Amino acid sequence: MAPPSPLVPGLSDIGTEIAAQLPGTWSAELEIYSHPLWQEDLWPMLWEAGEMYRALEDHRIPFASVLKNGSGTELLLIERPGHSSGYLLGALTDREQEDPHNDPTTPHSIVLPADPGLAAHAIADTFLPAHRRALHHQDLNNVLNGLARIQEEYETLQTIKDSGRYSDCVPLRDSRLIAGMERDFADRAWISYRAVLEHAPLLLTRCRPAVTAWPEDAAALDRLCEALVQSQDAWGKWNNLRDELYSIPATLSALEWSQVRGRLGLAVLPAIETWLSDSEVFERQVRAAVPGGPAALSAPTSRLLTARPAALPSQRSAPAQR
Repeated sequence: MAPPSPLVPGLSDIGTEIAAQLPGTWSAELEIYSHPLWQEDLWPMLWEAGEMYRALEDHRIPFASVLKNGSGTELLLIERPGHSSGYLLGALTDREQEDPHNDPTTPHSIVLPADPGLAAHAIADTFLPAHRRALHHQDLNNVLNGLARIQEEYETLQTIKDSGRYSDCVPLRDSRLIAGMERDFADRAWISYRAVLEHAPLLLTRCRPAVTAWPEDAAALDRLCEALVQSQDAWGKWNNLRDELYSIPATLSALEWSQVRGRLGLAVLPAIETWLSDSEVFERQVRAAVPGGPAALSAPTSRLLTARPAALPSQRSAPAQR
């Protein structure tokens, strides 16, 4: 067996010294990737699209120090490949994520000096604020994406109900089809609305409409908060059911899950309609509330929810029209 690398104590010590000088309570844990495949385990957790991404892609990284606080933040510290001194620091996450290069919220790694005091200062003053903003933007985008999916189907369903026809002008042959469409919509809407229930509450607590250019938004924010309150019973039932099914062998079939989601979706439909109606207010207020103060106001997204016509679905197949 090869002797331990002399670099291990250095990385372990620097991680511990940096953690001791960060604001709050932090710990540092050395990780050893003796086998190249162990390094591959970092990819699902790495929330980064800068130099650290390229370092892990192009270099063998046998050691890393993971810095953790008590609030779920985890940072990856590695020696900077190709340099005689200095370190790279990037973010880790347990959230589901897309390709970090295609996600505008992805935080970029930073280069740290070898001095632990200066490194801790750079993390506290530069990286952690950027990380908080990235989480803020990611939560906002999760909510907006969920609402956008709901709104497209909602508008389609409303147009069908108003016209009584499919997109090819063929009349609905049976009014009971509308009830089935509403159940199907509620099933899919619940799936997307969960992003609102999960991420919107914290975002709303940061909003201060009185200090923005739109103080009149306060009423809409109150409606959104009330819609969340009205959704808590359904949200609690959903999470309790999932916890029960994870703890016992029995599971629901796909049809049974669909029926559960449909019932929950119908129960929160008034709340969903409130969120669709006031989504623009929500977005601009949350963007004004980006951690860092008014100067950090972020640009509107192309996903801003605005009223737009939705295409009607084409005529259903014969079995669906029975």
